[in-house]
Amino acid sequence: MTVAKRQTWQKDAVRHALGETKGFLSAQELHSVLRNHGSTIGLATVYRALADLADSGEADSIQAAGGEALFRACGQHHHHHLMCRECGKTVEIAAEAVESWADSMAAQNGFTQTSHTIEIFGTCKDCSS
Repeated sequence: MTVAKRQTWQKDAVRHALGETKGFLSAQELHSVLRNHGSTIGLATVYRALADLADSGEADSIQAAGGEALFRACGQHHHHHLMCRECGKTVEIAAEAVESWADSMAAQNGFTQTSHTIEIFGTCKDCSS
């Protein structure tokens, strides 16, 4: 049985702040944004709210090179990301080409019910100049 998660002012604040930012942020960075705008929300609450938003599909979550989880508000459709290593600029990319490759690799190796997350890291045009 799945229990519906409560909607709280804290989760609403995290959802709103995440939607106002560009690119991926750590929980600590988002906590700082909220605190700078006068919120009294605690860091542990930000972590929980971000985890809930990621579980519900309202936020993307990726693991940075150092292992830290990063989050950003996202659309509801399945997609992947191009991310700039320098400035953090993030572009959602369509998943069609990756989907057929992932399905093919899974089938060739006898896997079913697969899922995947793909992030492509590089340097954006502005940072390359």
